[in-house]
Amino acid sequence: IELIHLMATELSSKKLKHLLEPPVYPEVAGRRGDNVTLPCILRSKPSHYKIKWTKLQPEHVGPENIIMISNAHAFKPYGHLGQRASLRKAHTMDASIQLSHLELEDGGTYRCELVNGIEDESVDITLRIEGVVFPYQSKNGRYRFTFREAKEACAEQDGILATYSQLYRAWTEGLDWCNAGWLLDGTVHYPILHPRPVCGGELLPGIRSYGPKDKNHDKFDAFCFTSQNSGSVFYIPGSFSFEQAVHACQRVGAELALVGHLYAAWRFRNYDQCDGGWLRDGSVRFPISNPRERCGGIPEAGVRSFGFPNKTTHLYGAYCYR
Repeated sequence: IELIHLMATELSSKKLKHLLEPPVYPEVAGRRGDNVTLPCILRSKPSHYKIKWTKLQPEHVGPENIIMISNAHAFKPYGHLGQRASLRKAHTMDASIQLSHLELEDGGTYRCELVNGIEDESVDITLRIEGVVFPYQSKNGRYRFTFREAKEACAEQDGILATYSQLYRAWTEGLDWCNAGWLLDGTVHYPILHPRPVCGGELLPGIRSYGPKDKNHDKFDAFCFTSQNSGSVFYIPGSFSFEQAVHACQRVGAELALVGHLYAAWRFRNYDQCDGGWLRDGSVRFPISNPRERCGGIPEAGVRSFGFPNKTTHLYGAYCYR
């Protein structure tokens, strides 16, 4: 037993000779626009070495994922992420990087790799963007998006397609949705908390999967992901057609809010307004943080939707963003 323990100790120490083990919490969280530090600490320095930071993206493994390469004297940034990355340099053994002005796409797993040509070793850190997942449907009805169209639809609403882990987290926080939607990896799922005959059948609660789908021909809704933003959402009461709502926002130096703007205001600022209002995509919605009987009639908080009413004959207030 002692021999086995000794061998295991030698293997583990050989595996990470120069880098410290991953931090106690190998996940760093931040919201869009935040600055974060991804930790990587040396326990000893080889005579010659480089530190390489890479974002791990399984679909596109290659040099385009390198963020920076540094040695004891200088560092060279690479790509879009490299432009927002810098070495922390809190002390001589610090190889941590700082990422500024986080973007929605920055979430994922990062690798700090010590390269000396003999005993390369690495530690992985996960960066989680704090945000909110929202289902999105075409104004033309259910299941109208190819994968590419779903990506574009989310981008138009200040979001990106959600990852499976983001959808799973949203499900644990209460998302129950009966329509299937595309995710970032090209798979199709929907989250069910309360199985019912028309939605999930008699199976247990969970994330339902549609299996492999054709990105170019199969059509579904989209699950989008967004985070905090630099602006604010506010409501202008009135009985406006869609065009009148556009002008109402413009008169106060704003524009009609996007769906992602409204979800972010609801999630991060507890925005609560019991009045339907136009959004820029032509839908009418309202955010509820404090559920009550005469406001939506549903016990859970959320963003309620009236769909896409006729822009001329239906009159509502306006949700503006600036």
